Amino acid sequence: MNKAFDGLGINRSKIYIANIVKCRPPANRVPERDEADACLNYLRNQVILIKPKIIILLGSTALKNILGKDYGITSARGNWMEQKGILYMPTWHPAALLRDENKKLEFWQDLKKVREKAQEIELTI
Repeated sequence: MNKAFDGLGINRSKIYIANIVKCRPPANRVPERDEADACLNYLRNQVILIKPKIIILLGSTALKNILGKDYGITSARGNWMEQKGILYMPTWHPAALLRDENKKLEFWQDLKKVREKAQEIELTI
């Protein structure tokens, strides 16, 4: 992640990273619904405090828990979505890049879109 930010000239100190769940499930598996639900209010409060203009959703778990279970990461990634005044860019989770190097170019392109959108809305990153 940090290498991608560096390569695109995105200042890591301007980026806040949060997770759907606040502790990893056993064997780093995908969180179950009740595990995500137990942590979502905490995440919502983080968003309220930080007031982000752009949120990058890394992977299916983030996408489904934030924008809804009807979305799939394969079709949603790379496409801007807006909800309650926040722009969302779904993209691959970094772990997916380790499993399938072919996704790295798409991930890079998605982050370039984020950089371009930040410039367009005059957001310093």
